[in-house]
Amino acid sequence: MKGGISGTSDFYFKNSKSSSGNLTEIGTKSYLGLKMAINTQQHSTKQQNPHEKQKILLIGKGGNDVSYFIEKEAVLDKSIKYWNPGKTIQWQKDGVDLVMGKREGYTFFDLDGKQLMDVHLNGGTYNLGHRNPEIISTLTEAMKDFDIGNHHFPSLVRAQLAEALNKATPDSLKYSILSSGGGEAIDVALKCARYATKRTKIISIENGYHGHTGLAVSVGNERYSKLFLSNGNEKDFVQVPFNDLEAMEQALSKEDAACVIIETIPATYGFPLPEEGYLAAVKKLCEKYGSLYIADEVQTGLMRTGEMWGIDVYGVKPDILVTSKGLSGGIYPIAATVVSEQAGKWMMEDGFAHISTFGGAELGCIVAMKVLEITQRDEVKQNVRFVSSYIREGLEKIKRENADFFVGIRQLGVVMGLEFNHPEGAKFVMQSLYENGVWAIYSMLNPRILQFKPGLLCDKAYCDELLNRVEASVKSASAACKITN
Repeated sequence: MKGGISGTSDFYFKNSKSSSGNLTEIGTKSYLGLKMAINTQQHSTKQQNPHEKQKILLIGKGGNDVSYFIEKEAVLDKSIKYWNPGKTIQWQKDGVDLVMGKREGYTFFDLDGKQLMDVHLNGGTYNLGHRNPEIISTLTEAMKDFDIGNHHFPSLVRAQLAEALNKATPDSLKYSILSSGGGEAIDVALKCARYATKRTKIISIENGYHGHTGLAVSVGNERYSKLFLSNGNEKDFVQVPFNDLEAMEQALSKEDAACVIIETIPATYGFPLPEEGYLAAVKKLCEKYGSLYIADEVQTGLMRTGEMWGIDVYGVKPDILVTSKGLSGGIYPIAATVVSEQAGKWMMEDGFAHISTFGGAELGCIVAMKVLEITQRDEVKQNVRFVSSYIREGLEKIKRENADFFVGIRQLGVVMGLEFNHPEGAKFVMQSLYENGVWAIYSMLNPRILQFKPGLLCDKAYCDELLNRVEASVKSASAACKITN
């Protein structure tokens, strides 16, 4: 593949420094009849002057173009009017008025020019950074010959990706069923389990999260299903507490469950770690009672735990494994449900029984293969170990200095949950981090816990700066919590 392309050559950049609207054109590229302009000051590592706000310019195609600027406030207003009013307003209440602008590596900029270090990574979507140049180069090269493809027929790159996933996953797995996102891939996993066992019951974990589509939303927390009358009937959808083997066996012992589905480390619940032997024991119970084990590796897979899959750390070979988010390289949506021969046997009976128009889009397959190749490099695995140990050391120091507030660190590799001694402590820390130029998000189902997820390729300088900002933010948040109490 050819070298990475330049970020500045891809956009129509203009610089606005005064209310008079004097503009300087730097480069141009048309896309679908529009040109996008982004203020060059977003490249600065410093907060820009508030009177020099970043603006986006959309220019219509044709001889009678009308150009106009959209300021950040207008984007927020349009988001409330036409996109998602509740989500937009809630972020405002939480003190996060973020609209993403330029982004590179593990840093992005707010539309106002505020720089943010990214340790949210959209759940691991940006494991390899925003706009990773190797991924961009791979996709650019692929677009010379490929498009989405036709899902009805065999495909060169789908076959290659399926083979690569076969080699990269536990040897209990054989076939790959490709999707456009994680929720869809979870739906596929549950359908496969029901087919293989001829049972309908699905056992999941209380406060789990597996996406928002049909079956996936029913096996997660009711916050996401009840509103849509999709929380499922009690006969077919059973939930048990995490790390409770007795409850798990009680649910499985009726021998009517198609499967157990578990996030290896439940993300939205705040990354509670499996107790020693728990996941392996669940797998043995599944075998004992004729149920399949589904490992949801959407947030813990692709080297985030220091191994290729979180489940590898616990010595479990699942019947089905689901991966998404990071598989996209943050560039092209794709997900995979990797299944055992038993779980995939339906494809011999009727290979057209499950169809996804955009599942396994050929451009996405090419990106995913590059992601797998980068992720499995020895130097990447070594760097994950460095980052996880180096940041842990720094966090332990910060915890000691704020022992009455910062009370725990849940960690496996670069999957981290920071625990605070306040019912909504992580919200305070999130707000303080945001003010100090770091983006991390509290756990939606446990706001005591801050999801803290550095990327696989962070270097020491980045880690040092991150820890400095975290130190200041935790102190500030601790003080704020005391005031509210």
